[in-house]
Amino acid sequence: MSRPARPDFIIIGAPKAGTTALHSALAQHPQVFTSTPKEPKYWLCGDAPPPHWTGPGDAHSQQEWVWRRRDYDALFRPATDEQLRGESTPFYLWSYPAHRRIAEHLPDVKLVAVVRDPIDRAYSNWMHLWSDGLERDPDFERAFAQQQRRIDAGWAPFWRYQDLGLYGRQLEHLYQYVDRDRVLVVRYRDIVEEPARTVDQVCRFLGIAESHVASIPRDNSRAYAEPGWRTAVFGPVVRAGAWLGQFAPPEVWRAASVPLIARLSSGHAHRPKLAPEVRARLLPRFAEDIALLGELTGEDFSLWLSEESRGSFQERVEGGYDDGSTTRGPDTGPPSTRWQAPVAASQRTS
Repeated sequence: MSRPARPDFIIIGAPKAGTTALHSALAQHPQVFTSTPKEPKYWLCGDAPPPHWTGPGDAHSQQEWVWRRRDYDALFRPATDEQLRGESTPFYLWSYPAHRRIAEHLPDVKLVAVVRDPIDRAYSNWMHLWSDGLERDPDFERAFAQQQRRIDAGWAPFWRYQDLGLYGRQLEHLYQYVDRDRVLVVRYRDIVEEPARTVDQVCRFLGIAESHVASIPRDNSRAYAEPGWRTAVFGPVVRAGAWLGQFAPPEVWRAASVPLIARLSSGHAHRPKLAPEVRARLLPRFAEDIALLGELTGEDFSLWLSEESRGSFQERVEGGYDDGSTTRGPDTGPPSTRWQAPVAASQRTS
């Protein structure tokens, strides 16, 4: 008897934390079937059309959301009965309503949450949108500070540079609805530094054979668009095209945007490393949540309190930046370069 057409596992987050790379790796496994599109976003909607987001490119991209249950179930019908079926929508970890919907409608599903240093994640998020011509502000810190104004204006979740990285709060809420033994938390650094071991860890969690995937494809990073005449001229053109794209099938603007986005970058500029002083100013926004994440998982995330950025996926693969995960203890390094986290919630006396 055929099983119902629904996912057995979901990679639920976080955006710009390696979910695309992990999804691509699992798609190579013979016992796994992954959905197309990778990010259906169904559980953000729950059988209702997505909100009318108003940020640059939002109206176009939401055309690709799969919001009808019959269409969502149809994504998994091509799978064989022997295959585990999965999808990867990294906004589910952020979305509290998605937690409730998944728990109610998929009581046995297994969830994989990939977490990354939240400031590096936010910087990568901004870099993605900037290099695609959608982000108007060439200054990451200034764009980061605009989150609430953009929320109030109705911009989509991908613009929430801070909120998408508050994994402690998100997991705390998720655990109210889903048993912890059905949730696997994976660290981005492990995807980068120990890809085969990390995929095997996920395979064990899913109950499928190990050693079928030896590597993880690089993440979906963009060519860096250096601020200058190219972004000043072609950025507005891309944003106008993305707005017009809402009136055509999604694939039309996807194809038309490729040469325009390519013109944003000279192809020779290198993505700048986030300055330590910027990290120092942003760390207080995340320190308490990092402590909560450590409480919930029993793992040490104190390296995220460093003022040094760990760099992009490619830089880390090439060994350009060492985050100390394999060669240093959590307290190594000059005290002046580390943020002192607040006392964890369970240790407070008032």
